[in-house]
Amino acid sequence: VPKPSALNYMTAPITGNNVGVLRAEIKQGIREVILCKDMEGKIGMRLKSVDNGVFVQLVQANTPAALVGLRFGDQLLQINGENCAGWSTDKAHAVLKNVPAERIAVVVRDRPFERTVVMHKDCNGQLGFVFKKGKITFIVKDSSAARNGLLTDHHICEVNGQNVIGLKVISKLFNLIARLLCVLVVGYNILAFIQKHP
Repeated sequence: VPKPSALNYMTAPITGNNVGVLRAEIKQGIREVILCKDMEGKIGMRLKSVDNGVFVQLVQANTPAALVGLRFGDQLLQINGENCAGWSTDKAHAVLKNVPAERIAVVVRDRPFERTVVMHKDCNGQLGFVFKKGKITFIVKDSSAARNGLLTDHHICEVNGQNVIGLKVISKLFNLIARLLCVLVVGYNILAFIQKHP
């Protein structure tokens, strides 16, 4: 008797128009955003140089950076037509500090080190993984997490489009979500490196 394929037992959830999935979507292309400084002359983001690229380290809520959709882990490719490749963290901040306040054109690649995993809770309300301080430490065999490719040693960045980096109540957020859960993850080493202060 032929052994059934493992594909018969692997089911990825149907995502449809789930708001969390739409918010966490990572587009593989490059986009341009136009922003301006606030009344205090700030944009509301911190940058970090990683492997000759400039990445968003932090975006404050309700700031110009947040309002145009910049998020943790996005890679900045250009600021007002200047290529960012090879810039130090200090140079990137200096350029942003000195650009005109009214119009700042930023070319961005969405989160090149991150990926989205969509899971369904089982009949017991479980997703099939264990995490500590946001770091995924264990995947339950044959669980939704396992079937959908969640990996250990990755860090949870967002849950259904909501930033959870630094939150101590991620598990409470999981409990509030009915059935479909969209988790944005990044390799733990990448996260730790981007989060380090210069």
